[in-house]
Amino acid sequence: MGEPSQVQQEAAQRLLRAYETHTPIPPLTADFPELTVEDAYGIQLEQVRRWTEDGRTVVGHKVGLTSAAMQKQLGVTEPDFGHLFADFVYAEHEPIPADRFLQPRVEPEIAFVLKSPLAGPGVTVTQAIAAVDYVLPALEVVDSRVADWKITLADTIADNASSGGYVLGSTPTPLHEVDLRLVGCVFHRNAQVIGTGAGGAVLGSPITSLVWLANTLGALGTTLEAGEVILPGSVTAMSPVAPGDTFTATFAGLGSVTARFAHS
Repeated sequence: MGEPSQVQQEAAQRLLRAYETHTPIPPLTADFPELTVEDAYGIQLEQVRRWTEDGRTVVGHKVGLTSAAMQKQLGVTEPDFGHLFADFVYAEHEPIPADRFLQPRVEPEIAFVLKSPLAGPGVTVTQAIAAVDYVLPALEVVDSRVADWKITLADTIADNASSGGYVLGSTPTPLHEVDLRLVGCVFHRNAQVIGTGAGGAVLGSPITSLVWLANTLGALGTTLEAGEVILPGSVTAMSPVAPGDTFTATFAGLGSVTARFAHS
C-alpha cells in the first residue's frame, strides 16, 4: 500500500487516542461512511507503522471473522487479519490486568507456530502444512476501541481486527498427530461450561485460515516468517470478561490453556 491518505491518518489517530485515553470512540464508519476495506487496512497498517517505530515488535498475525455466524452478522464472505505484538502475550500463571483493555472478550483457538516462512500469493494447503512446526491450545483476548462493539467490517479491520492479547498453552502437538477439523473444544468460564466447538468451525479447517492469511498478506508484499504465532479464528462464540474471571479451553488431543484475569 502507498502513503496513507488524510482520512486514513485521521482515523488511525482516533484509534491511537482511544488506546492512550482508555476511552472507546464512535465507529469510524459513522464519520467516514465511504471507508473501503482497502482504506481500513491502510488505517491498520498506519498504526502498525507507528507502533513499530515506537519499538514494539510484531510476533505473529491473527485471522478474524472466520465463523459463518460472524460473517453473516457483518455481511461479509471472507475473514480479516490483524497483527500480534510481543506485548500481547500473557503466561498462563500470570494474572491478566483486565483494566488494560477497554471491552475485553475471550475466544478459544488452535494456534499455529511456523517453522518456515510462508510467502503468498499461491500458497497451497500442502505448503501451509509443511510450514507449521506445531499447534498449541490458545485463548485470544479480543478487544474493541469502538464503543459497545458497534462495528462494521471496516471498523474492525481498521482496529487491528479487534486484537487485544493472547495466552498460549504449553503442550505442542505436531500436525500429523491430529485432524484439526475434528478437534473438539470445551470452553469454561469460572468452571462453568459456556461453549463447545470444533476446529471445523474455522472456515472448515484452521489450515484453510492459514492458507488464506498467507495468500492475502502475500498479495500485500508481506511474508509470514518462521517462528510467527498465527491465531486462525475462534472455535466457539466469544465471552465477555469481568475482573477475577478464569477461562479454560480444553481441546481433545491438544491439552488445555487457562487465562486468569486479575481482580480489580
